[in-house]
Amino acid sequence: MNRHPTTDLDEAVHQRVRLGVLAVLSEADRAAFTYLRDVLAVTDGNLSAHVRVLVDAGLVSVDKGFEGARPKTWVRATDAGRATFRSEIKALRALVDQYGGG
Repeated sequence: MNRHPTTDLDEAVHQRVRLGVLAVLSEADRAAFTYLRDVLAVTDGNLSAHVRVLVDAGLVSVDKGFEGARPKTWVRATDAGRATFRSEIKALRALVDQYGGG
């Protein structure tokens, strides 16, 4: 019996904001928290909660520092986060392929 493609979706990733964070980070070494907040159209608190889930899962890391005199928070995908994102995309492709989306 073949497994359904949804069994390969990752619980920590398969949510709009968390998937969005990893998608943005798949194209960049790191992204500013404020950039992620704006591009994903969420509040600071909402993004913070989702980033915490990704940190706890070992998929992203957070670095705090300064840009000039202003504090800045950077989010970076870990190697595990990049691999998990690729796996999530593969699972989504399988799901789309199974149901004829295109």
